Amino acid sequence: MQDLPHHYEATAVTDPDENVIIRGENLPQLVSAPPAEFGGPGDQWSPEHLLVASVADCFILTFRAIARASKLEWTDLECTAEGILDRVERVTSFTGFTVKAALTVPEGTDTDKAQRLLEKAEGACMITNSLSAETHLETEIILDS
Repeated sequence: MQDLPHHYEATAVTDPDENVIIRGENLPQLVSAPPAEFGGPGDQWSPEHLLVASVADCFILTFRAIARASKLEWTDLECTAEGILDRVERVTSFTGFTVKAALTVPEGTDTDKAQRLLEKAEGACMITNSLSAETHLETEIILDS
């Protein structure tokens, strides 16, 4: 890892009637629009979906690094994140996230260690650490036979 601080930049551009184009240097372009709940088409990534996807993505990448450092063998990790958007005291914001992680490990794996590493990944995820909403982790460990 490079020394901190790291700097990340993205550009969003649109006109009054089109989807938003999101660009980053050396990155594929994304198209964004309001979600259906805000009157959008519901068929594009929205800022809300991108934030929730960032939670799931960061959890997986954090777990991968922790598992590698801890020498835990695993074969698959599926992570589903759900964010709750609500209005509290006249401010609309995400009030909570649930992260559901299903980890598949080889038979004979120390499942207590796997569980500890999943929990460690939740605590170390820099995206959820940057958000004010609470995060709840639900785990499932599957033995690969």
